[in-house]
Amino acid sequence: MDTRILKVVRQGEAFSVQSAKAEAGQIQKCNIVLKELGGKFENEFVCAMLGSLAACRFYEGDVVVATLRFSTHEYQNQVFQEVLATDIVKLNR
Repeated sequence: MDTRILKVVRQGEAFSVQSAKAEAGQIQKCNIVLKELGGKFENEFVCAMLGSLAACRFYEGDVVVATLRFSTHEYQNQVFQEVLATDIVKLNR
């Protein structure tokens, strides 16, 4: 895992997805785009937020501290990278 100070680019709406780990068989998921500080061409990350974190709202320009977990998985002979935001805290301005 990696903890970084990032800026929020945009956040989508939360939606339900199937999960074998959740009691009800479904879990809330929300995608958020985070960008490193420094300029126009810094790295951006499309991250998933799961469970109660998916209900949190962040807005464009918010500066946050986020813990990101990078992983890969293979599906039908293709490899995909996933970025999961396991914790996000907005920094006060």
